[in-house]
Amino acid sequence: MTSRCADRRTPPSRFRGAVAALVACGVFAAGLPAPAAAQSGRGLPIIRDAEIEDLLRDYMRPIFRAAGVGEGVVEITIVNSREFNAFVADGRRIFINAGALMDAKTPNEVIGVLAHETGHIAGGHLARMRQQIDNMQTMAIAAMLLGAGAVGAAMAGGSRSAGDAALGAVMGPQEIIRRSLLSYQRTQEEAADRAAVSYLTKTKQSAKGMLVTFRRFAEQLAFSRRFIDPYAQSHPMPQDRIVNLEALAQKSPYYNTPDSPALQARHDLMRAKLFGFIDTPDGVGRRYPPSDQSLPARYARAIATYRSAPLQGAVAQIDGLIAAQPQNPYFHELKGQAYLENGRPKQAIPALRRAVALAPGAPLIRTMLGQALITDGQIDAAIPELTKAVARDDKNAEGYRQLALAYARKNRLPEADLATAQAAFVSGDYGTARQIAARAKIGLKPNTPGWLKADDIASYRPPAAN
Repeated sequence: MTSRCADRRTPPSRFRGAVAALVACGVFAAGLPAPAAAQSGRGLPIIRDAEIEDLLRDYMRPIFRAAGVGEGVVEITIVNSREFNAFVADGRRIFINAGALMDAKTPNEVIGVLAHETGHIAGGHLARMRQQIDNMQTMAIAAMLLGAGAVGAAMAGGSRSAGDAALGAVMGPQEIIRRSLLSYQRTQEEAADRAAVSYLTKTKQSAKGMLVTFRRFAEQLAFSRRFIDPYAQSHPMPQDRIVNLEALAQKSPYYNTPDSPALQARHDLMRAKLFGFIDTPDGVGRRYPPSDQSLPARYARAIATYRSAPLQGAVAQIDGLIAAQPQNPYFHELKGQAYLENGRPKQAIPALRRAVALAPGAPLIRTMLGQALITDGQIDAAIPELTKAVARDDKNAEGYRQLALAYARKNRLPEADLATAQAAFVSGDYGTARQIAARAKIGLKPNTPGWLKADDIASYRPPAAN
């Protein structure tokens, strides 16, 4: 499991800055649906993991089909945050916090959350919200100009009380507009809830997991609910949401349909993996004590052991996992990762080759194999593996970085520059990407595929925020 940072930009105008939190549709956050880092444009800590991404794709394939969203059009990105939340920030990306995956006890809880976010995308809610903000911005400017004129007239007349009243007239419309936008977003949240239930029904799945999730949130707000102004929230109040959702969900003939045992087993392994990597070793031990000999518990403990204890003990535990499920590529991947991160690439390579053979469509595993080959000095073997990895996943920044390193070791510097530029580009560092791509063009033969890629990056300008 690896992490990287993504970057998104917020609208530039002052008025938009004041309501930037509205231009993201999330599941729960009462006033700020996306993390503050996303709203301010700083990098989000992103988790990349082949096993988890594959599971989420399997969760969502039927939902996307039911929503009329083309497979491959929408990406699901995992944010390294322990808070329970999910949100969309444009029409093609759903962000879900690791905390939501870790706290959700069934696949259905995660599927319900992601179905809600799909409702935002299918309904075009973000584009409509931006249009609403544009309309409201015009109204705000007009109100401020009229109010400013009133303030000037009152001050010229020497009336302090009239000036104070006029100043209130300047600020009042902004609060009215803010509440109007919040009301508009609450209607979008309700529409996304209804859409999610319809997608789940079409795919013969229950909406019970959504109710479990909303009840959890209601419990979290139970203490502070009496201090909350329901008209100053971007989302419906949890209890109202639960009542409305129950009425819809219980009408479905699939309300009591459980998740399949196979899907639940994969879900349990996914949660164990996240706890193993994110929680402390002591925390893992408390959640998954040695007395628990289930496969997920053994998985979590093996990960925690390789991260904090001598390698030999960890490998023994991982070998036990492989003995239980020899065809599980992610157990072989974990063994390779443990060896690689402990400076033993030669022993990592067979495990990673086996993982790639079992999951040939997993570019992140292939990237790790390429890294192990580079570390072991097998550059000629690494380059084709990394080339395949980035060809299948063109947002694989680590794959591009490793490919750049391999080309540099072979003294193929223009190709190394191109791969470095591609890594910077997919990481959102467009300035660096353009600079290095321009340098790559000098050494690449004009009009070749590599030169054309470098030219595209060198001439790229990110679109202005709408």
